[in-house]
Amino acid sequence: MVGRSLLVLSGGHPYEDGPFAAMLARLDGWNVTHLVHPEAEQRVGEGAADNVDALLFYDMPGYEFADGGVSSRPPSEAFKAAIERRFAKGCGAVVMHHALAGWADWPAWSEMIGGRFLYQPGIVRGSACLDSGYRHDVDYFAEIVSDHPVVAGVQPRFAVNDELYLAEVFEQDVVPLVRADHDFIASNFYSASKAVSGQMFVNEGWSHPAGSNLVAWARHVGDAPIVYLQFGDGPATYENQSIQRILANALDWTSSTRNPV
Repeated sequence: MVGRSLLVLSGGHPYEDGPFAAMLARLDGWNVTHLVHPEAEQRVGEGAADNVDALLFYDMPGYEFADGGVSSRPPSEAFKAAIERRFAKGCGAVVMHHALAGWADWPAWSEMIGGRFLYQPGIVRGSACLDSGYRHDVDYFAEIVSDHPVVAGVQPRFAVNDELYLAEVFEQDVVPLVRADHDFIASNFYSASKAVSGQMFVNEGWSHPAGSNLVAWARHVGDAPIVYLQFGDGPATYENQSIQRILANALDWTSSTRNPV
């Protein structure tokens, strides 16, 4: 039987290729095409995402990290037009983990996905925000908080070992799906800006306000269904059966147009 088509975009952030590929291989009924930046940006701009059944963003494009600093750029006009064209047709996408930080110089991206991770202090929705926070290898419990197709068949509370973010989440504009049983306060995270400058795992002098514990949500861009999953830092997450089920459900839900939230 011919499977549905799934386009996966990655690049711009390190990850373990083999375990990630194994996770994709476990997705039943999908024919996977995997594009890595910078080729991914060019190919999408040429139409690679126009007619696929599902689209998975596991990328963090638009940055250059060098000499203890970071610079950023927006995507090409062709790429922006292709993503907007897809969503305008009611065709959705799944956005995973570090893709929350992608395209810092394209504010429409964060508006479409429902949140933003900042590597440097910046302006979000007209307000000044500190750089976001990160914490690797956090052991926590994920709690399902919605009766939604994306979390169908998943136990209501399950254990996770993963990286968490203290980032901007537009809670008023999304449907909450999963929350983390963890305190999202500055003392539990490290400054992304300090990490970029070479000071890993430092939060001294970084007074980020408490943030959302939402780690998965759904929303629409017009008629296009969108799901964001913060899960996905490495093999422990890729192999988590509850997360595998959520990802499979999310691809199913976003591959059908005009789905109600």
